[in-house]
Amino acid sequence: MTNIHTESQDAKANAKMGIGARLRGYFLAGVLVTAPIGITFYLAWLLIGFVDNKVTGLIPDRYHPETYLPFGMPGLGVLIFVVSLILVGAFTAGYVGRLFHRYSERLLNRMPVIRGVYGAVKQILETVLSKKSTAFREAVLVEYPRCGLWSIAFITGQTEGEIQSLIDKDIVSIFVPTTPNPTSGFLLFVPRKDTTPLNMSVEEALKMVVSCGIVTPPDRRPVAKGAAPDDVTT
Repeated sequence: MTNIHTESQDAKANAKMGIGARLRGYFLAGVLVTAPIGITFYLAWLLIGFVDNKVTGLIPDRYHPETYLPFGMPGLGVLIFVVSLILVGAFTAGYVGRLFHRYSERLLNRMPVIRGVYGAVKQILETVLSKKSTAFREAVLVEYPRCGLWSIAFITGQTEGEIQSLIDKDIVSIFVPTTPNPTSGFLLFVPRKDTTPLNMSVEEALKMVVSCGIVTPPDRRPVAKGAAPDDVTT
């Protein structure tokens, strides 16, 4: 009787543990499903609200839809901003627009401080937005900050000018981002042979940086003939 009673208690304990484990699994599954969606919508809402406040703040109150409607219109500022950019682009594509743009550039280039800022911003945007640009199109591994330690980096372009002429090697410019904020980092000039190209996309490498290595993309390197898939190191 004692053995039967003990087995009954063990069965009840296992059942309770099983229910607890299932509930914990369901909870974690719910977090994994809802957290990315919720955070994405929250960040998008913050961005839309920021643009709306900045753009609609430039519009007189009598032209605000909220003045005549009992509810707000989120996203109106974003829509106005996008339409404005399209109209400006269409205007500068014409003869009058090109002429206006040319004279505006001449005026800005005559201002001592503004000239440097305008020239730098224009060059960066033209380089990044160019279809032929290779900036941030390739993720690599580089030994940094010392030998034996590896960091993810992004090639920003082929090094040219004075820096390339001073170094008798094929030099590339790379950006090593910090974790978890990839908007800051370090600019390095390294020989191309000292970088290890990664098969992962730039987006996947960026996710790995932001997540502090928690999100790791799968190894997509081709498996050598005669080698088992498990033989490929990750």
